[in-house]
Amino acid sequence: MKKSKTGFVCQHCGYMSPKWLGKCPSCNGWNCFAEELLPEPESGGRAEMKFGGNPMPIEEIPVQEGERAITGIVEIDRVLGGGIVNGSAVLLGGEPGIGKSTLMLQIMKNLAQAGRKVLYISGEESASQIKLRSSRIGASAKNLLVLVEVSLERILEQIKATSPAVVVIDSIQTVYSADLMSAPGSVGQVREASSRLILFSKKNNIPVFLIGHVTKDGSIAGPKVLEHMVDTVLYFEGDSGHAYRIIRSIKNRFGPANEIGVFEMQDKGLQEVPNPSAFFLAERPQDVAGSVVVPSLEGTRPILVEIQALVSSTNLGMPRRTAIGVDHNRVSLLVAVLDKICGLHLGGSDIFINVAGGVRVEEPAVDLGIVAAMASSFLDRPIDSHTVVLGEVGLAGEVRAISQMEVRIKEAARLGFNRALVPKTKLSHNTSGPRMSVITVNSLRELLENLF
Repeated sequence: MKKSKTGFVCQHCGYMSPKWLGKCPSCNGWNCFAEELLPEPESGGRAEMKFGGNPMPIEEIPVQEGERAITGIVEIDRVLGGGIVNGSAVLLGGEPGIGKSTLMLQIMKNLAQAGRKVLYISGEESASQIKLRSSRIGASAKNLLVLVEVSLERILEQIKATSPAVVVIDSIQTVYSADLMSAPGSVGQVREASSRLILFSKKNNIPVFLIGHVTKDGSIAGPKVLEHMVDTVLYFEGDSGHAYRIIRSIKNRFGPANEIGVFEMQDKGLQEVPNPSAFFLAERPQDVAGSVVVPSLEGTRPILVEIQALVSSTNLGMPRRTAIGVDHNRVSLLVAVLDKICGLHLGGSDIFINVAGGVRVEEPAVDLGIVAAMASSFLDRPIDSHTVVLGEVGLAGEVRAISQMEVRIKEAARLGFNRALVPKTKLSHNTSGPRMSVITVNSLRELLENLF
């Protein structure tokens, strides 16, 4: 009898070793190797793992974009780039209980009511539990089929038998293949299940949604190659302290990346927020020091967020620096620039920065807003409530230009703001008008002169 070959595979990155190792030489993870059965090499490979294509000139390749399937949820269609593309693979990750399964049920309900047959496959909940959730959120339709299964081979058989228009796998970490001896959720099982499902999806032109768990550091569990295999990667952001949820596209082969969709969690499921700027500024205080509004750009969508700063003196030898929603290192850099260039001695003060509403902003265009909020709190002078500031700050105290400035200013004017402090750059004549006064600044000193 032929002996099966085994090897040790890193559960974080998929590195393979013939013997057990305490530390992975690829990702430097500790105690992450597990023994797995290695697949036997077969002559020619498995038939189902082949596309069977031939090389052809790129000019002769027919273009078949086809119509996108509209989900009926505007925020999801925006994040996907205009709808669901046939044969695409979408990976959705998020914290436990954030609403991934609820959102997928709402999307499948809309597609089923539009006349498409959809298949929802769950390996975490029973059919009765899915029925209870669907009744609560009103996700009931005749063409919405539910299958409770974890065997990959059985799942592929049912997809072939039902021929659905869209498939949802909830979640990919629960699916296992009988070809591997490792437990469900291991790197080998996730890689095998994902590759076969994605290949089947593209060969049969059926879009598939893969719901993935996340680890404690916020990344999707399983091999990193999983995010490279799929066409679109969506992250579900939010926490239990806020009612809003944000879906962000990290990767999208069929549309703009870093696009976001904003939702609000309610009793009957997730409800889309058509105007996120008004939603985040709804409880903004008026004429309070340390508060300023900054137009941020998420993908192609401008969103106005409120940046709050609290600067207070301290008797401790090491002042505290706390930043929520922005990069902590960026805040430390801006504090040093304010101290050196503008003469605002913040070295002996505790500084707390917060982006109201719990949203996280990564782009450098909010630098000027952080500086303005800290200066306002330190000087105890409120900033005009109808003023927005935007721009990047350099180490020499200069204010640098940012992208899509006209789009940001128009969004601020639409919400009632009448003054904008921006870097000196070329702007179209339509940007300034009777409803918006645009003031250009070249340095932080000019910023403080125009603010106070």
